[in-house]
Amino acid sequence: MAHVVDHLSVPALREGYRTSSDAVSARHYHTIWLLAQGRTIAETSALTSFAPRWIEELLARYNAFGPSALGDLRRGNGSRPRLLTSELLDKLRLRLQSLPDDGGVWTSRKVSAFMAAELGLEAVAVQRGWEALQAIGWSIQKPRPRHVKAATPEEQEAFKKTGPNRRGGKG
Repeated sequence: MAHVVDHLSVPALREGYRTSSDAVSARHYHTIWLLAQGRTIAETSALTSFAPRWIEELLARYNAFGPSALGDLRRGNGSRPRLLTSELLDKLRLRLQSLPDDGGVWTSRKVSAFMAAELGLEAVAVQRGWEALQAIGWSIQKPRPRHVKAATPEEQEAFKKTGPNRRGGKG
């Protein structure tokens, strides 16, 4: 049986597991929670699908640093974005207000080409264009066009009452 330092109580670990906003953190809390309940590393491995070696590393990290050691620690590593900077995203927002150079609609490929030109690079991966569109909340979705000869609400209601598929009897 693995030794779990009492940084958090078993109910607090359970609560951390159930209320975590991201999946990595929730799985880490779940793993430590299972170990704190007295389960072995092998049992915890079978339940979480983590390799036993990773569970040992996660446990050592938790024992040494507490709950702050759980979750995806790469997110807070202090590095700044290199491509998707706020300045570039602001320029992209402005550029998306007009049509692309070749017409049509904006695509990830067209956005990546714009980004490459702005950054002075030969090329930017198409995936980065998609990520930039996602970062600014861009969507090419628009409402469906209304048919010119569409029925008025009154005509639609009249059709529902007398239409060809009207069935008799109680509804």
